Amino acid sequence: MSAQPNYQPGEAIMFALRSLYDRYGYSRYKMNKFEEYDLYAHNKDFLISDSVITFTDQNGKLMALKPDVTLSIVKNTKDEGGVKKLYYNENVYRVAKGSHSFKEIMQVGLECLGDVDTYCICEVLRLAMKSLALVDENGVFDVSHLGLLTETLDSIGVPAQNRAELLHFIGEKNLHQMTELCRGMNISDEKIDVLRNLVSLHGTAAETMPKLETLLSGYVDERTMEEFRTVITVLNGENAKMLHIDFSVVDDIHYYNGFTFKGFAEGIPASILSGGQYDTLMRKMNRSSGAIGFAVYLDALENFGTRAAYDVDTVLLYDDSTEISVLTAAAAALTQDGSSILVVKEKPAEIRAKKLMQIQNGEVKILEFHA
Repeated sequence: MSAQPNYQPGEAIMFALRSLYDRYGYSRYKMNKFEEYDLYAHNKDFLISDSVITFTDQNGKLMALKPDVTLSIVKNTKDEGGVKKLYYNENVYRVAKGSHSFKEIMQVGLECLGDVDTYCICEVLRLAMKSLALVDENGVFDVSHLGLLTETLDSIGVPAQNRAELLHFIGEKNLHQMTELCRGMNISDEKIDVLRNLVSLHGTAAETMPKLETLLSGYVDERTMEEFRTVITVLNGENAKMLHIDFSVVDDIHYYNGFTFKGFAEGIPASILSGGQYDTLMRKMNRSSGAIGFAVYLDALENFGTRAAYDVDTVLLYDDSTEISVLTAAAAALTQDGSSILVVKEKPAEIRAKKLMQIQNGEVKILEFHA
């Protein structure tokens, strides 16, 4: 049986993701390596890192190597009616997670823009879950809904000027600071308990949905809850083990609304996938369309253990006495079934091979074999 191509983990996953998005009719979007710096300066809170590499072009404009793809897509597309489904496979330039230096990072993701309806939301979240499963079939996909959270904050009386700080504590699951902030706003203990229970809620859909609906009854619009219920029901039918509901998954309300989500793989401390609805960003950039999308952060996978068991099927050793015609014929025979081969005089120490073979006196002999 032939070995898998010896891609780096990020490369193998990148090709699998592109194939997945192609199958669902998403078109690949290509863009320039840089944009005017103002695009990022006005939307720094939307970026993973607010550090941006800049330079001045020949016309005196301050430009930036793009640290993000979504902003470029929003800027360079138009409201034309219907739905535009795009995916990208682009290098971005930013400070990588866990480091203090700029890196060129391959990022893969997709965007659905335009007349985004409930089906579009379901499709994007399903593709996000499928993307996570390509990395780790035992991954955890956490889903929240900023609409439900915002309506809850409205009902319990949290002023607009305090929401950013409160969302920060919610994202950290810092119940103590969240409670103290609410008490400082003279919110009753009963209403604080609703918020505490909402933020503490975490688990599979089967575990959490009954509790969530009971908890938020009378606090949120039933139409918002129905949208959430519909999407969760669809997602839960495919991968109940992976899907979790977690209302500590929050993003900046100046950019996001509706569904937000993150994906986690075993052995990687930070999320490797994140996304959500960003209609608010669209309005901020004078767009009337809806939008939802996500990105897979391939830099987070650099140390993820997805390497194949062997680098090559067969290492074939020869020496100076071996006739070239015999060696060539042996290599051709060993690769005829699609197997991979490395023909060398000495086996490199770092290479892992299923079979180690050697030509002696014109005959091929097996020295080692690993089942």
